[in-house]
Amino acid sequence: MKLPGHVLQGGVLAAVVMSLAPFALAQQVTGIIGSPDATTTISGKQLPPPAPAFGGVVKDNAAQSKAWWSPRVVPPKGAPNVLLIMTDDCGFGAPSTFGGVIPTPALDRVANSGLRYINFHSTSLCSPTRAALITGRNHHSVGFGVVSEAATGFPGYNSYIGKDNATIGRILLDNGYRTSWFGKDHNTPSWTASQAGPFDQWPSGMGFEYFYGFVGGDSSQWEPNLFRNTTAIYPYIGHPGWNLTTAMADDAVHWLNQLNDINPQMPFFLHYVPGGTHSPHHAAPEWIKKISDMHLFDEGWNKLRETIFANQKKLGVIPQETKLTPWPNDLLKQWDSLSPEEKKLFIRQADVYAAYLAYTDHEIGRVIQAVEDMGKLDNTLIIYISGDNGSSAEGSPNGTPSEVLQFNGIELPVAEQMKFYDAWGSQSTYNHMAVGWTWAFDTPFRWTKQIPSYFGGTRQGMCISWPSHIKDLGGIRAQFHHVVDIVPTLLEVCGIRAPEEVDGVKQKPIEGVSMAYTFDPANATASSKHTTQYFEMMGVQGLYHEGWMLSAVPIRPPWELLGAAVQNPASAFKFELFDVEHDWSQFTNVADARPDKVREMHQMMFDEFKKYQVFPLDASVATRMVTPRPSVSGDRDVYTFSGMPVTGIPRGTAPSVLNTSYTITAEIDIPQGGAEGMIVTDGGRFGGYGLYLHKGKPVFLWNLLDLKRIRWEAPEKLAPGKHTLEYDFKYDGLGFATLAFNNISGIGRSGTGTFKVDGKVVSTQKLEKTVPLTLPWDETFDIGSDTGTPVSDEDYQVPFPFSGKINKLTFAIDRPKLTQEDEKQLRDAAARAADGASR
Repeated sequence: MKLPGHVLQGGVLAAVVMSLAPFALAQQVTGIIGSPDATTTISGKQLPPPAPAFGGVVKDNAAQSKAWWSPRVVPPKGAPNVLLIMTDDCGFGAPSTFGGVIPTPALDRVANSGLRYINFHSTSLCSPTRAALITGRNHHSVGFGVVSEAATGFPGYNSYIGKDNATIGRILLDNGYRTSWFGKDHNTPSWTASQAGPFDQWPSGMGFEYFYGFVGGDSSQWEPNLFRNTTAIYPYIGHPGWNLTTAMADDAVHWLNQLNDINPQMPFFLHYVPGGTHSPHHAAPEWIKKISDMHLFDEGWNKLRETIFANQKKLGVIPQETKLTPWPNDLLKQWDSLSPEEKKLFIRQADVYAAYLAYTDHEIGRVIQAVEDMGKLDNTLIIYISGDNGSSAEGSPNGTPSEVLQFNGIELPVAEQMKFYDAWGSQSTYNHMAVGWTWAFDTPFRWTKQIPSYFGGTRQGMCISWPSHIKDLGGIRAQFHHVVDIVPTLLEVCGIRAPEEVDGVKQKPIEGVSMAYTFDPANATASSKHTTQYFEMMGVQGLYHEGWMLSAVPIRPPWELLGAAVQNPASAFKFELFDVEHDWSQFTNVADARPDKVREMHQMMFDEFKKYQVFPLDASVATRMVTPRPSVSGDRDVYTFSGMPVTGIPRGTAPSVLNTSYTITAEIDIPQGGAEGMIVTDGGRFGGYGLYLHKGKPVFLWNLLDLKRIRWEAPEKLAPGKHTLEYDFKYDGLGFATLAFNNISGIGRSGTGTFKVDGKVVSTQKLEKTVPLTLPWDETFDIGSDTGTPVSDEDYQVPFPFSGKINKLTFAIDRPKLTQEDEKQLRDAAARAADGASR
């Protein structure tokens, strides 16, 4: 078939069927080679490209010599700018663009000026989806079988994107694009997230020249753990009302305009991944009021599902014959059965969540508008993915004012949560909504985030626009596709090949397939080119193949994060089978009628698992977060710090004092006139500890997940001169070691803390319970001041610098050790539990 287009210098075909940018079939050169302004494309086979041979003349004197400059590398002519957007924890039925009641005009704008994709899939969890998105390879293939905080020492789960998996950022950068990443980075291994690096797994080390965002699964939007490139920054200090959702849009708009001012022809790739709408749902107050005044959720989650379902049919984003999956009465309450107090709290939770989504979309709209204001929208490819997985159920059936509670296995009753009603969404909460809303926002599907076998966990609404090329405005595409397909799509439309070698390392093949064929209206109903896709997350398994979906039935609801794990996930699950070519919502299970198909697909699924390093299957959840993993600080029992102020040391690098005995000793100097301020802290408003001087008096404080604060305080101010402060804690339990036996009895146990000043005991108190699993992940270990949030808002506000001098700071950790009898009892308990489960 003859393709429309025209020939450029070097005989390059510049345009192909209607919608695609050129492939660099031959080198494209502008200017005179050797001149300072010459440019060239590259083959892309090897990155960085081999340096060209010097083409000038060198004599003894410059006057007789001829200068020669290497040409600047540029993408093929006509290659688009790229704006790749993905929000967080957003169900298919949440945004208005896909039938939801929450207004998302920016997503609507992209849909109406381009295409809606209604059969696009994530992996069902944050880090894994993001790894697949930027590499074009399956999440296990690049070490992200699970979130980075739960990495384990197996190839598919070590949270390390190997050198043989160059990201789209690196590929486009070496082909002449300017690259950036704004928002959430959930693909940096936790043990490399400190000031010591290494930084090769940070965005700047993966091909994104500029990074403005946070590292980890989520962060406060009011007081985030924020970085510019690899430097921690604290722009919220002294600026009440500052919010990251707006600030990152401001920074992205600045970056775009800066590039445009330097050179309007400079192509950009902007990866925009805000924290919204992952917990905490931190929306600006004006947005909470705006959404609350709309009364979107007053009729409850059951009625909401029906409304969304009807809207979806009207919009055509689900087939007309789709059936609404039944409500899980065995798991969640019907709205009409709730008390008035429950309804009041839950409506507030939904209003704040919706405000956060609407607010996030609004700020995304500002970035899109900036592209248009620069006159670049026509040749900018915008991919806007609504959610990196389905709506999140990690807030418990009743929701929570602090997600940190949920990850420690603590669910607050509604009456306790009502104390946070007015503050919901503010910096005083780390809030999440009740699972009933989560289920509704995944309409018409079953299940939620974490569940890869049902589309409630994986189906994401996506819109793509490219005004100069996509002409089927408002069109709908129903081909099955997956997040691994984004990279090959970008490479095709940019006319850039996937490299065979990067930095001397042979590259793994791209595992996704391009979606660019769907841009052509002639292919609106063409068969999908993505025919087979495995799914696996925390032991739950699934396989899509040519219109069929094999689905493991979850054993553990995704909101039950703490507890014994299924020990044999390879054989423990019951499977259902769906003909999703005709059963869009996985309504009718046909496994009993098609046992042959079940066996065939199960074998195919395990073959895919072997191919993409999915084994060994692991069904543990929160307890996997404390699995031993590398640490740049080393495996030490004693940590000695010089006393120099240091802030921003993340989990995995700082000393861990959970579920163990420990002693903290600070040798300090108090100046004339006295001192106050933070000596050392880890955590903040939603959990953690601090050793500090408050109005001159030594204080050690444990913030037990914002439920209770236990305070050890000296009765007198410290006089000028040298002093030694010591906090000694004796833990009563067996510690993390019991988890190796699938037993949580060793964690969160009691202990006694003794506080000494200059060798004299000033306070002794017993903690009946301790933090079992994790302190807030967006807080850090700080010496000499405090960042993030305070462990006690009543005592101080950050940064609370110490006005004395710290001469030496020591942490001595005395971890519990299991005796032979302990191990025998734990093995016996595990055997009894396994025997009971088998019955």
